[in-house]
Amino acid sequence: MTLRRTRGFSPLSILNPSENRYIMQYRRFGRTELQMPVFSCGGMRYQHSWKDVPPQEIPQKNQENLEATIHRALEAGINHIETARGYGTSEVQLGRILPQLPRETLIVQTKVSPTANPREFERHLQESLDNLGLETVDLLGIHGVNTSELLDYTLRPGGCLEVAHRFQHQGRVRFIGFSTHAPIGVIRQAIASDQFDYVNLHWYYINQDNWSAIADATRHDMGVFIISPSDKGGHLYNPPQKLVDLCAPLSPMVFNDLFCLSHPQVHTLSIGAARPSDFEEHLKTLPLLAQAQEILPPILARLEQAAIAALGEDWLRTWKQGLPTPEETPGQINIPIILWLHNLMTAFDMEDYAQARYNLLGNGGHWFPGQQAQAVSQLTQDLAAVLASSPHAARIPALLAATHERLQGKAVQRLSGA
Repeated sequence: MTLRRTRGFSPLSILNPSENRYIMQYRRFGRTELQMPVFSCGGMRYQHSWKDVPPQEIPQKNQENLEATIHRALEAGINHIETARGYGTSEVQLGRILPQLPRETLIVQTKVSPTANPREFERHLQESLDNLGLETVDLLGIHGVNTSELLDYTLRPGGCLEVAHRFQHQGRVRFIGFSTHAPIGVIRQAIASDQFDYVNLHWYYINQDNWSAIADATRHDMGVFIISPSDKGGHLYNPPQKLVDLCAPLSPMVFNDLFCLSHPQVHTLSIGAARPSDFEEHLKTLPLLAQAQEILPPILARLEQAAIAALGEDWLRTWKQGLPTPEETPGQINIPIILWLHNLMTAFDMEDYAQARYNLLGNGGHWFPGQQAQAVSQLTQDLAAVLASSPHAARIPALLAATHERLQGKAVQRLSGA
């Protein structure tokens, strides 16, 4: 079916006449009043380098691919272009194309990490604007508010938010939000400050822990942007066959998109496109949005039944209860993450995803905190104490050890150094 025009529709929304005509939908992005496409063009995968390099060292073929990706996004109605100072050459390369496009058709977002010294933050923000070649960015995100300390750098008197407000008063930034991989308490604290217009956070089918933060953001009339639902949300560009079968007749990617967007509190999903063709599977979601309440229940039921069959209903309902944080755990073992990855492998055969995420432990800093479980056998007594409130305390150490044995491998670094 072809969807009707929605509020915020623009001529950019129609694909080439020779293709299926998917019409982009737009949602009010909270109190910004921006009409945000339900898919955003994230800028962390099409750039040449994760580090800044001299512009002349950027290969022409890479630049051409980036520009083709932006043009494909715009053809599909995806006029929100999102990047960050921490994404290496992404800003510089976007700066070669964005100033050539009609500015009024674009929603441009960049992100800058908070620092203890606000003058350093100001320097990085100025670099971002210079790189993009724009007088104004529509959305500025305080990037990676992942700890209470980083939130303090942002909110304290004279801190990074005051710098951002100064740029805003100068007309160089329109709206200010934050991006986060933080524990839920930190996210909710940031939202409760009522200092932000929007939030970028993780939430998708395999990880719904941040729903209370989304509910908070809705009460504060904030825009809600979902980070990396297809990559961090399960490596859905290359899903395991079991997940493919369970999500049929949809692909796992379309299922996940539809699951997220069936919640009106969610406004946009990031597509971290590496090439122009990366949008195509996502666009198949658009004609299904009006039927989400009919399409999703049988797939959700199959996924739940598969998880119960593999893990047992009692474990599935109660495994999170009484788990300590990495900071509370001997050896800083990240017990909740490790058990979550165990569940995904066991229920849905998501071993490649689990291995990639597991091997970030110990290397992810505040973006992915905690350690692996290699020392669990030496910490059995200490673990018993911190697991005293868990109904599964007796079996968890063995599960941690078995998961480590299965997933241990070469250490993985985050794509971004930020």
